[in-house]
Amino acid sequence: MNQARATISERAITLLIVLLFLGNALNYVDRQVLALLKPTLEAEFGWTDRDYAHLGSSFQVAAAGALLAVGWFVDRLGVRLAYAIAVTVWSLAGAAHALAATVQQFVAARIVLAVGETVSTPAGLKAAAIYLPPERRNFAIGVVNTASNIGAIITPLLIPPFAVAFGWKAAFVVTGGLGFLWLAGWWLGTRNLTPVGSVPERAPVNWGELFADKRTWAVIGAKFLTDCVWWFVLFWMPDFFSRVYGLKQAQLGWPIAIIFSLAALGAITSGGLYPLLQARGWSMNRARKGSMLFYALVVLAMPVALLVESHWAAAVLIGLGLFAHQGFSTNIFGMTADVVPATRIASVIAMGAVAGNLAGMGIIELAGWSLQNGHGYVPMFAICGAAYLAALGFIHLVLPNLDRVKAAPHD
Repeated sequence: MNQARATISERAITLLIVLLFLGNALNYVDRQVLALLKPTLEAEFGWTDRDYAHLGSSFQVAAAGALLAVGWFVDRLGVRLAYAIAVTVWSLAGAAHALAATVQQFVAARIVLAVGETVSTPAGLKAAAIYLPPERRNFAIGVVNTASNIGAIITPLLIPPFAVAFGWKAAFVVTGGLGFLWLAGWWLGTRNLTPVGSVPERAPVNWGELFADKRTWAVIGAKFLTDCVWWFVLFWMPDFFSRVYGLKQAQLGWPIAIIFSLAALGAITSGGLYPLLQARGWSMNRARKGSMLFYALVVLAMPVALLVESHWAAAVLIGLGLFAHQGFSTNIFGMTADVVPATRIASVIAMGAVAGNLAGMGIIELAGWSLQNGHGYVPMFAICGAAYLAALGFIHLVLPNLDRVKAAPHD
């Protein structure tokens, strides 16, 4: 009987990781479609660089606003119900882009999409924290963090040729519809999950304690300094390759796929570096910050992309930047799961995501201004190169010693 229960438990763990992986992948499929179709939509609707930047920044502002309530939403409703509601909302919003005919209508669809998609990361990390045993969490976080890259690899390979064959409206409808397939699997596949230990699935959030805690600010600061790089690449790289290297709509897929393939490699390998360093006798503090330093140094390759003549070389260098970003990001999430009480994790990650989205809005608007005023991509790539060393310095300043949180009866 005990062996059967262990087998069922292992299957439940595997299924949960798969579902979280697929949910996060769909999240990035839906949000990336607009960037990949920019040349087509720009020609059809006469958008300027500033119009396009405003579309991106409206997403970031809406996401930041929604994230103020997302932690409460997930912590109070529980992961299972909160995630199901979110995927329903963002799938409908993604498909609704097909009905838009003006910038304002695209903005409205982007805002609703942003509100729904903000739930994915806080819900995924909380699910890992409350349903998975501690020894499985770092691996699971790395796998789930890889999903955004898989979505970002597949989307540029499929969407541009699909849009050429069937039209841009069909691309939005089909990608939006995928969420409802995932929803059925989520609702059926998670019905028997129970939390590990005494951690409750739902709990009130004490905002005073949350914002008085240095651990919260370490996560917020790190996300603010680094997430802007991800948003910049996700939103502007199709334009970068089109503008700088003259690539056409159907040619954009492979360079973007290379970038996000390297990002996926960063997410996969990052789940192993930290425990490897600990196995060598490093303390939790030294292993975590040592991992972050490695990735902060690798990202320095990214600005070199401005100096190369080959778009393939540029894709590899930018991909190394996202390799490092995903490695660093996985370590931020792992640090959060280690040092923040489980009942607060969704709220803390949501606050970090608010900061990251606001930083993303800033760099997206900066890119629109810089391109329209003849400054090119130099300011944004300079920010990307410095961001991770700055984030590591901030974490070390706020939390000189990382210690694993001690579980309390109410956590």
